[in-house]
Amino acid sequence: MEKIVRIGGASGFWGDSSVGAPQLVALGQLDYLVFDYLAELTMSILAAARGKNPALGYATDFVTVTMKTILKDVAAQNIRVISNAGGVNPQACAEAIAALAAEQGVAVKIAVVQGDDVMPLLETLRVQGDVRELQSGAPLPPRVLTANAYLGALPVKRALDAGAQIVITGRCVDSAVTLGALMHEFGWAADDYDRLAQGSLAGHIIECGCQATGGLHTDWEAVPDWANIGYPVLECHADGHFVATKPPGTGGLVSTAVISEQMLYEIGDPRRYLLPDVTCDFTQVTLAPVGEQRVAVRGARGLAPGPACKVSATWLDGFRCNAQLTIVGLDAARKARRTGEAILERTRGLFAQAGLADYSRTNIEVLGSEAGNFGPHARTAGVREAVLHLAVMHPQKAALEIFAREIAPAGTSWSPGTTGAAGRPSPSPAIKQFAFLLDKARLAPQVVLDGQVLDVAVPTGQAPVPAPGAEPARPAEPPAGPTRELPLIALAWARSGDKGDSSNIGVIARRPEWLPLLRAQLTEARVAAWLAHLVRGTVTRYEVPGIHAMNFLCTQALDGGGMASLRNDPLGKGMAQILLTMPVQVPDGWEA
Repeated sequence: MEKIVRIGGASGFWGDSSVGAPQLVALGQLDYLVFDYLAELTMSILAAARGKNPALGYATDFVTVTMKTILKDVAAQNIRVISNAGGVNPQACAEAIAALAAEQGVAVKIAVVQGDDVMPLLETLRVQGDVRELQSGAPLPPRVLTANAYLGALPVKRALDAGAQIVITGRCVDSAVTLGALMHEFGWAADDYDRLAQGSLAGHIIECGCQATGGLHTDWEAVPDWANIGYPVLECHADGHFVATKPPGTGGLVSTAVISEQMLYEIGDPRRYLLPDVTCDFTQVTLAPVGEQRVAVRGARGLAPGPACKVSATWLDGFRCNAQLTIVGLDAARKARRTGEAILERTRGLFAQAGLADYSRTNIEVLGSEAGNFGPHARTAGVREAVLHLAVMHPQKAALEIFAREIAPAGTSWSPGTTGAAGRPSPSPAIKQFAFLLDKARLAPQVVLDGQVLDVAVPTGQAPVPAPGAEPARPAEPPAGPTRELPLIALAWARSGDKGDSSNIGVIARRPEWLPLLRAQLTEARVAAWLAHLVRGTVTRYEVPGIHAMNFLCTQALDGGGMASLRNDPLGKGMAQILLTMPVQVPDGWEA
């Protein structure tokens, strides 16, 4: 019989629901259980924890909540577990699991992947002066807190080859925990690029947990039983193709639309999705339903990876503080904005009295008015309830302590209907991301298992990834004759993601025959104009014909993005929803 490897994705971030892993272990009939825990801010939080206690620095919930619940069942069913919960201290995470296993009387072999920490290289890199931030081109900042390379799948494969049942990594690309398992199971070579691309796509589909089973789906009302939503399961084959599904009897939805949305999530050019092990081309991927809640995925193609890997560093840039107030009544939006402006004016005066500098950055958003997200497209008439979101940054924490004291007084000083102050906000360090490229030859990943240190051979010295050729012209058909207007959501599904200060919006035609009409109307210029109140950079459109889609990459779109952004939506989660309100013209009498 053909070998099929079943992999369950139990976590999309540190803070995901605790129900995922037990559900998959009980119902998934798994060979592997994989977890993704790490974001850039998470690494800084873990570094601070390790600074206070050398035994910390990992995602403690992975041990104290998840593995405590499932360890006996994992061992009994011979499920192998791969997780990047190790954060900045994977050895301590492994030791905590070993202690848990001893307590529960379970025998497991635990491997640790190390070698992603590049902090020891920073001073040399700073002296050499050739490090530049990927998007801004800025030099290496002075106060770096963490710097971790995104390792690939080969260290995971090495650990599994050596017999590990549980593999703990630090920073690695999100899809590597899945690809490493598939390389081990099927014996895929490091230069079998088409299969590596398919395996990477498999990992990309499940790396965000329930986003592959109906979470964030455009047609949210079509997704049943949110409370009991199933976590994703992949059935993977030796030729690279896989079937996405979920455990029987669980809620959620697995459909071609859902998988299409997740496939385009957080990617740029789909012809050149750059990973440490392979350069992926997703443009010819095809999706097909093969049963109830089952979608087959084929067609990813691979090229050799480039000579460098991405490093994500974090650094301290002063302090930040966020505050919110609710304003009720007529003209709520205008009252909220005036309240925010008054708080800033008052505190600036107090700063001057105390000899403190002005804010380094401020941002006022009135949630509920639509103005922040929709800009000129907002429907503001009649807003009678709004939330003032006020975010600020300052080089000194003392200044933001003054700011924090001046939020609650708004409740008796200014606008009628002011309420909702949930205590005094607390200033926190303003931690920002700095991403750069590093030659793979400067890294030495290793696996530690049973007291032995195993080196990992990672190919280096590759040529730079060649730029793709010009995209072929594809049909674009503006509607002929009389037309009427519909919102884009009537013709398409969409999902948005982030990479630093860039946002990508994947737009998938609800029917393949509608794609030419969408191409004619969703031009780069028109999308840029619709999002001009949010996007300061360029908008580039990429074709993804295999799934009847387009991917729009918007640069300088997130107010710095992630930890640097003062927006209420720093990750651009709402960008696709904003684009889906854009009017498109369809032939008169046309039926959606």
